[in-house]
Amino acid sequence: MIEIKNVCYSYSGLTALNNINLYIEKGEAIALMGPNGSGKSTLLKLINGIISPDCGIYKFNNEEVTHKRLQDVKFAKCLHQKIGFVFQNSDTQLFCADVYDEIAFGPRQMGMNEIDVDKRVNECLSLLDIEDFRHRVPYHLSGGEKRKVSIACVLSINPDVLVLDEPMNGLDPRTQRWLVEFLVELNKAGKTLITSTHNLELVLEISNRAILFDENHTIAADMPTGKLLDDIGLLKKVNLVDEYYHSCQAQ
Repeated sequence: MIEIKNVCYSYSGLTALNNINLYIEKGEAIALMGPNGSGKSTLLKLINGIISPDCGIYKFNNEEVTHKRLQDVKFAKCLHQKIGFVFQNSDTQLFCADVYDEIAFGPRQMGMNEIDVDKRVNECLSLLDIEDFRHRVPYHLSGGEKRKVSIACVLSINPDVLVLDEPMNGLDPRTQRWLVEFLVELNKAGKTLITSTHNLELVLEISNRAILFDENHTIAADMPTGKLLDDIGLLKKVNLVDEYYHSCQAQ
């Protein structure tokens, strides 16, 4: 489904992605791991078509995604219908007057009539158990509530791929547990999941394959999640764990 070959990207001359090669099959549950600033969020933006490679090739469903092609409204619209992006900061994603209009925005952009839009919004409200939020102002919601609305906004366009950037950040344990179980069910239903996370306690539940970035902005490891978590030496090498974590795991 996703093919990335020799991709590089930089911000004003500062390397963010360094010769990335990655292949993701439909239905996989992938975790992107690594220290801050290693390139995880940049890769998610590239997969979602927000940025384009400086060099190398990115293909989605065997079609190359380039800056030029993303200028084609029809092509860009089709890509963004197939790949949904849940931003790390929910406030970045929410901008409408109430929750109903937030969730309706995507289907309306797709050209759905209002009867179908209303049906799609109600399905998402029900799926995330947020019917009571329907007429709430998004900025008045808690962090966990905003995260649920952000996910509902993405699911309203029924994408094939769900991309999440640090979705556990700022959530209380109960909401984290809800989100883990929800993501597991989405993956069982056939959705491809790509999640950037630092949460070593939950990553094994939301992924079966882990991509580890290092401080050189390249992929240091690509292996089953459980195998990566067992490699304490590798995790310490990229500063994902310290001696305290190691001693706790040993106990």
